[in-house]
Amino acid sequence: MEEVKKIVPTKKQMKVLREGWKQLQKNEDDFYGLVCSTEEWMSEKTGIKGIEFFKSDGDYVGIGNGDRTMGLIQRDKLEA
Repeated sequence: MEEVKKIVPTKKQMKVLREGWKQLQKNEDDFYGLVCSTEEWMSEKTGIKGIEFFKSDGDYVGIGNGDRTMGLIQRDKLEA
C-alpha cells in the first residue's frame, strides 16, 4: 500500500489561506447582515414580531418567530 504524504502548507500558502479565511468571515458577516435585514423587513410587513428564518443541520428549513407563538412554516410551503 502506498503511503499518502501529508500536505504541509508553505508560509506563502498559509498567507493565502489566512487571507481566504478573512474573506470568508467578511462574506458571512455580509450574508447574515442581509438575512437579518430580510427578517426585519418581513416582521415589519407582516406585523409578526421576531420573525426569523429557521435553520436545521445547516440548512434553512422554514420561517417562524423567536418566541414560537407562530408555527413553523416549512420550506415546501414557501417554495410552492
